[in-house]
Amino acid sequence: MTARLLLPTTTGTVEPYELTGVHLGAAPGGPAFRERTAYAAAHVVADPLADNTPGRSAAPDWDATLAFRRHLWSHGFAVADAMDTAQRNMGLDWAATAELIRRSAAEAATIGDPYALIACGAGTDHAGVGLTVDQVIAAYTEQIAVVEESGAKVVLMASRQLAAAAQGPEDYRRVYDALLRQVRRPVVLHWLGEVFDPALAGYWGSADVDAATETFLDLVREHADRVDGVKVSLLDRDHEVRLRAQLPAGVRLYTGDDFHYPELIRGDGRHFSHALLGIFDAIAPVAAGALRALDAGDTDRYEALMAPTVPLSRHLFAAPTYHYKTGIVFLAWLTGRQSAFTMVAGAQSARSVPHLAEAFRLADAAGLFPDPELAASRMRALLTVAGVAS
Repeated sequence: MTARLLLPTTTGTVEPYELTGVHLGAAPGGPAFRERTAYAAAHVVADPLADNTPGRSAAPDWDATLAFRRHLWSHGFAVADAMDTAQRNMGLDWAATAELIRRSAAEAATIGDPYALIACGAGTDHAGVGLTVDQVIAAYTEQIAVVEESGAKVVLMASRQLAAAAQGPEDYRRVYDALLRQVRRPVVLHWLGEVFDPALAGYWGSADVDAATETFLDLVREHADRVDGVKVSLLDRDHEVRLRAQLPAGVRLYTGDDFHYPELIRGDGRHFSHALLGIFDAIAPVAAGALRALDAGDTDRYEALMAPTVPLSRHLFAAPTYHYKTGIVFLAWLTGRQSAFTMVAGAQSARSVPHLAEAFRLADAAGLFPDPELAASRMRALLTVAGVAS
């Protein structure tokens, strides 16, 4: 029997909706992707019985958090952890972050090589504000040690403190030169744009993206043996295409473009992007089938699976983009991969009920619900709490 319910619209009304009943997700346990390296940036599952209100220390449900990472690994993805999707700088404090890194890397070690299976963010968010450039280097060094000791790959995250302290490109070079000389194994450099975090405006020492890119490329070229890849999240497709063509041989570009990822991953016949994407958290089973089709040369199947996920991703990442995590967690709840729609810092309230209702429709259209009745039941429960007749 097809599930039906009433869903709110953006015009302040409700309208009937009938689920498609179609699930397009691949079964877990398929082969690893051959051509593209794909990281799914994973969210943290909050403990629904803990005080995860704003201003409180983050209290994850560790069992559910690790189970979600096993779900991603089972579909062939590597996991990008302790990053933006995990609510870094938006509720996940350093104590919880360090514990997440250790636990996730230890879980990865039960499956294979943690360095290959998980990459974790190292930043400066534990060190307070008003840092000098030397203090930024010291703060990064402390977090790098935690990641390296866990066995995970390091992702050098963009730093709010560095953005505040740096007087120009030379300060960025000073910091990253020092860090790249000390790391034990190649790392991922992360360029997160201000659309995701306004505090990162002018990163790499210039508000002009082309000038910033030159500083960034000079750094990568000088330290190519220490850089596994670069993860760029500017939501600028043309910039990414130009950048990846200029990277040194052996340095991957991991797309962070949650608006244009299907075409960037597919490539232009000369170059293609690998991926490190928050949207893969929500669409992993469908994206896994698409990536395996691409491996097999079946671009039609790849496009057929990926294309319906794009309207969902654009909706989840709509402005203010940094609240996309709410939709990611919402879909994990609807698909039965966690038991509650709660988030650290109370971030489940960051999106409106009409926004979530549209996410429900788009997720159904993309074939993401393995159990449509469960998804409909949970959506009805949310609407009831919100005072919307369903």
